[in-house]
Amino acid sequence: MSFDLATLLEERRGENLALHLRLMNPQLARVLTTLGFDRDYVRGEGCYLFDRQGQRYLDFLAGFGVFALGRSHPVIKAALHQALDADLPNLVQIDCALLPGLLAEALVERTHPGLERVVFCNSGAEAVEAAVKFARRATGRPGIVYCDHAFHGLTTGALALNGGQEFRAGFGPLLPGAMAVPFGDLEALERALGPKDVAAFVVEPIQGKGVYLADEAYWQGVQEVCRATGTLFVADEVQTGLGRTGRFLAHEHYGVQPDIVTISKALSGGYVPVGAMLCSDKVLRSVHRSMDQALVHSSTFSRNQLAMVAGLATLSVFDDEGIVEHARRMGELFEKALAPLVDRHETLLEVRGKGLMIGLVFGPPTGKAARRFRAIEALRPGLLSQLVVVPLFHRHRILTQVAADNVNVVKLLPPLILGEEEIQAFVDALDDVLTDAEDGGLLLEVGRTVARSALRRRPA
Repeated sequence: MSFDLATLLEERRGENLALHLRLMNPQLARVLTTLGFDRDYVRGEGCYLFDRQGQRYLDFLAGFGVFALGRSHPVIKAALHQALDADLPNLVQIDCALLPGLLAEALVERTHPGLERVVFCNSGAEAVEAAVKFARRATGRPGIVYCDHAFHGLTTGALALNGGQEFRAGFGPLLPGAMAVPFGDLEALERALGPKDVAAFVVEPIQGKGVYLADEAYWQGVQEVCRATGTLFVADEVQTGLGRTGRFLAHEHYGVQPDIVTISKALSGGYVPVGAMLCSDKVLRSVHRSMDQALVHSSTFSRNQLAMVAGLATLSVFDDEGIVEHARRMGELFEKALAPLVDRHETLLEVRGKGLMIGLVFGPPTGKAARRFRAIEALRPGLLSQLVVVPLFHRHRILTQVAADNVNVVKLLPPLILGEEEIQAFVDALDDVLTDAEDGGLLLEVGRTVARSALRRRPA
């Protein structure tokens, strides 16, 4: 019997949650069902997802930022079809294939002069692991400093640099020599790097968990203290990179030049897992220092031809469609459109971020509804933000996320191709939801959603 994808999908449709409950992560399936997010998506196009019932959803999650160019971009699809039809000699391994070299060249051309070498991998976490490994070898030092609230991945080494205790609990002991400092606190960083035993300071230009920013003076200070202490400055651009903030890489906003940069997510247009670590020639040669050490760092699928093609096609689209500049303009337009809601709704305290990486910061009102919202927060810190995310999805079919556990911040990571229509649709929807939040209707609405989900799960 030959394999037919359309037949398989049709024959097994509707089994999604049952299969995950039985064979994969049952808790994820329970969460989605409880919140009523258990949709059967069948297609994605541009800024939108479509379910089996034909309903259209505005995707402001974009696969955690993977789909910067939206879903099903025709240029990337065509490039991958060409690659498959070409029967490329993939993963020969004892080989120096052309396409990885071309993608490395394209990335180096888009970055500052100190980044001269590229190490490919399969994910952002792998890129961070490579950065830690190369930094230790290049400096001969064991220590790694990271920031609280940071998120650098969930593999064991990257997890050691993760500022979220909810991710770390029960998985220790983790990487020795890793130490946290407060994000944005230059004096704390100076104290941590002072003994000159730290290989690298690993930091996100904008923290994804909570959308936290620091000012330019901090970043200039980071670069200075790293250079003064011989510590490598590592910018984790896995989520902030490739146009997300209105610059190709977010650290460009601050005029700094990190020694190592990690990227992933948006690099392949969402089609093929890929990541990369960019570093200086000196750092790379500290690892691959002789012919017998040519393979001391590698990953089986890291230079796979389909990922390289997708990466080259993605960068081509960025150039041809002016994606970085478009993201900058849409970010400014979004900020301007959201500003009146901060004045109109006392629960919306602040809009922060850069470009199309946006954090909506919520807090309890000061008026007659204050007691109600204090009661909500007493049930679970950060619950207020869920009272925004759930009705945005159910009422307006807009997919968003809470920015981190126990914080009242909703993060927006829309595709960078979005236009004024999508921005206005979101602003109108948020205005509607916040109006009901302040009238007290959302708690009942979310309660009914959870109750209906519980009834659906109850066995007959």
